[in-house]
Amino acid sequence: MREYTISEIHRKMEKGELTAKKLTEMYLTRIREFDKNGPKLNAVIEINPEALKIAEKLDEERKSNKFRGILHGIPVIIKDNINTADKMQTTAGSLAFEGHYASEDAFIVKKLRDAGAILLAKANLSEWANFRSTRSTSGWSSRGGQTLNPYSLDRNPCGSSSGSAVAVAANLCSVAIGTETDGSIICPSQINSIVGIKPTIGLVSRTGIIPISHNQDTAGPMARTVQDAAILLSVIIGIDQDDPTTSQHKNDITLDYTKFLDPDGLRGARIGVARNYFGNSDLVDKIIEESIEKMKELGAEIIDPIEIKTTNDLRDPEFQVLLYDFKHNLNEYLAKYGPINLLRNISDIIEFNNEHQEKVMPYFRQELFNMANEKGPITSEEYKETLEKCRLLSRDEGIDAVLKEYQLDAIIAPSGGAAWLIDYINGDHSTGGSSSAAAVAGYPNITVPAGYIYGLPVGISFFSGAFQEPKLLKIAYAFEQATQIRKSPEFLPKIELK
Repeated sequence: MREYTISEIHRKMEKGELTAKKLTEMYLTRIREFDKNGPKLNAVIEINPEALKIAEKLDEERKSNKFRGILHGIPVIIKDNINTADKMQTTAGSLAFEGHYASEDAFIVKKLRDAGAILLAKANLSEWANFRSTRSTSGWSSRGGQTLNPYSLDRNPCGSSSGSAVAVAANLCSVAIGTETDGSIICPSQINSIVGIKPTIGLVSRTGIIPISHNQDTAGPMARTVQDAAILLSVIIGIDQDDPTTSQHKNDITLDYTKFLDPDGLRGARIGVARNYFGNSDLVDKIIEESIEKMKELGAEIIDPIEIKTTNDLRDPEFQVLLYDFKHNLNEYLAKYGPINLLRNISDIIEFNNEHQEKVMPYFRQELFNMANEKGPITSEEYKETLEKCRLLSRDEGIDAVLKEYQLDAIIAPSGGAAWLIDYINGDHSTGGSSSAAAVAGYPNITVPAGYIYGLPVGISFFSGAFQEPKLLKIAYAFEQATQIRKSPEFLPKIELK
């Protein structure tokens, strides 16, 4: 099946060569063929039984000249930690939440429906968005099993938005929605050779999304092109009175991010190379060096080296804040949407997991749940001081300091390393990454395909200050258009080193 962009789909629909129903059938057939004949990717955790019915309705609207916008009739897959008030469950991949049908749509789901998107399916994920164990295996959930990397089926797809990334890479949908607290959009996007946008906190509502941290959580688009990601971002943004962070920044929101897509967007851009993220792999570094040279050719002014000096100092404060936030935010979610299966708080979930450990915890435990449950309230002085330290290190002494000192438009770094082997004994293996500074600061980050190591994808990250999505999209689009790096996956059983 051909990989269609959103614009290509609309041109075909306008000419009468394609309908929303036909397109939906094509994607559903492809998903079922993978499930039946293999390779079983486990990217999709549940298909929307109403998808074709919704598509038919949208086709009728189009015939009646009722056009909702650029996503009209476009199938979208969303991560299974996002509430949908329909016949699909919302479980965060956990058997503890199995059978949970949300009573109302998440804010971003309402936005998608209003725009005419077809909610095709829910995507598998690293269970609890990868905040359960200190040695988890990304892409695995007790409800959905192990998501596989389509570039090499024995390798990890990264997470936590594993299924969303693989679904896009494997052409099971046009675009998908993931969520990120730290790296959960950027890492799976780069490892599956797609574009991922982690927006500024306050740009996209978190209402109706199973949380980790109100300080760092955000949903974001995952797509095969920068343009498609920008289209999706333009739809899901908006002011939500139930998420005060969005209300505080209403003047920072742009309605249409596609207008910043400029193939000449690198000319004159001042870009800093964050060298403290290099050195994990000579092969990755070589790819990024080639990307830097290309940006120079395209007219960018490269400032090299720069260094975000606070990166290592961020690790422990961020971790402590996330533990506090997880307990507080998960209990809040259960109070608002629960009890779910008689589970009223994080303690109940811990007990459920212990009682069902053969199915829920066959490979790794729940150390993070236990550590979070031991934390006090977010009104504690320890929490407030640690949160302030995070903001100081990531913003004032981190990204903001570097942007100001060198007068930069963006900072670049390797998004991460090549995919590691799936390993249930030892868990995930770090291959480097650069997501944390932007994640803790709450600033935007975009990853774009940059190259391949023995066929395994590598991405490059562009990040900057708060609400600088327009600038980053301009730069990322220019890089993408000039390089055209991305290759479709071949679903190889393993990588042959030749």
